[in-house]
Amino acid sequence: MLEKYLDIQPEVAEALANNQPVVALESTIISHGMPYPRNVETALLVEQAIREQGAIPATIAIIEGRLKVGLDEAQIRHLGQAGQAVAKVSRRDIPFIVAARKDGATTVAATMILAAMAGIKVFATGGIGGVHRGAQETFDISADLQELANTDVAVVCAGAKSILDLGLTREYLETQGVPVVGYQTDSLPAFYTRESEHSIDYRLETPEAIAEALKAKWAMDLKGGVVVANPIPEEYAMAPQVITDAIETALKEAEKQGIAGKASTPFLLARVCELTGGNSLDSNIQLVLNNARLGARIAAAYCR
Repeated sequence: MLEKYLDIQPEVAEALANNQPVVALESTIISHGMPYPRNVETALLVEQAIREQGAIPATIAIIEGRLKVGLDEAQIRHLGQAGQAVAKVSRRDIPFIVAARKDGATTVAATMILAAMAGIKVFATGGIGGVHRGAQETFDISADLQELANTDVAVVCAGAKSILDLGLTREYLETQGVPVVGYQTDSLPAFYTRESEHSIDYRLETPEAIAEALKAKWAMDLKGGVVVANPIPEEYAMAPQVITDAIETALKEAEKQGIAGKASTPFLLARVCELTGGNSLDSNIQLVLNNARLGARIAAAYCR
């Protein structure tokens, strides 16, 4: 029945059939996460970084109502040029975008769903969504967290986006039984910075050790994903105070302008980029590349 909706790129399908490593990639980072043409350049660089580690990239999106696992360069370019005109798709949106035969850029949650449909176990991204600041009043909690509780995909990220409430995000993941693994770190990375005041559940030193834990979890039918928190490389990390000030300013502006829900993350990331003179965008690109490389190494170890 899935074949009616799902297209797996031949190269990806072949790799999966032959137990070769595949790493899923999201597409909201292309259409909503960065300006054109940096978004397209970054998407292609990330795919290249995965290939250099011996794995196959599978960028995921919805194109003209078809669920796509693996995009070609023309499709990536199309999403990048169309930008925010492309629908931002989470779990609830998938059937409607498919039925209307529209284009959709997949969030972390939707990318996990399509990756699981195709049989991909490892997904690399920038940062996961989480509990928004002020969620005590707004109940603004990303669907990414619920997906992590239910879908058997490991998400390699630089922690949760630092515009979020990291403490509440951490609590939510704990309640849902989602393990947070620190790759060579004892602290939950905060996206642009390597550390935060929040701990992780387990520190693991190698991609092999992470793959071993994933294998054990899913072999025992323990449902749900795993957050693999990989700190941004030291040379690209930003000064905590600079990023904190930029986030505080952006949050106040979003509140003043009444920006909330799925529009808030793209707005905040773009505004933080402006307030840091573009430095946050450079850091964002480097942390995504870093996560892609680690994701490829975990996927390779998992296949072995």
